[in-house]
Amino acid sequence: MKRTAAEPVWRVTATPAALEAISHLVAERGSVMFFQSGGCCDGSLPICFDNGEFIIGGHDVLLGTVGRCPFYIDGRQYQVWRHTQLILDVGDGAPEGFSLPAGGDKHFVTRSRVFSAEERAALDDP
Repeated sequence: MKRTAAEPVWRVTATPAALEAISHLVAERGSVMFFQSGGCCDGSLPICFDNGEFIIGGHDVLLGTVGRCPFYIDGRQYQVWRHTQLILDVGDGAPEGFSLPAGGDKHFVTRSRVFSAEERAALDDP
């Protein structure tokens, strides 16, 4: 299916499972935020924090929101991944590191897909 010019192009989106997990977290804890790091310990897993628990640096990039919660990425990682759309999803197993769980024995994961040339043009990102 071809995208129309009126349809926005999002740098970050979320699956229905991720949106449901976010909804439950927000109901239990209040607002949360996500950070996609480029660190060795976190790999490609996003980290979910209570909103404001993680200090955003001047080089970090706000990709957008998922479930009305901000999703940031490390600026250096953004330069590497700027040609891809990040898709927040949920996987089985407890979260690694400092991330809040996605409910039960679940954790948040990042999937991605490469933007088309048309989408990059819409983003004004050659």
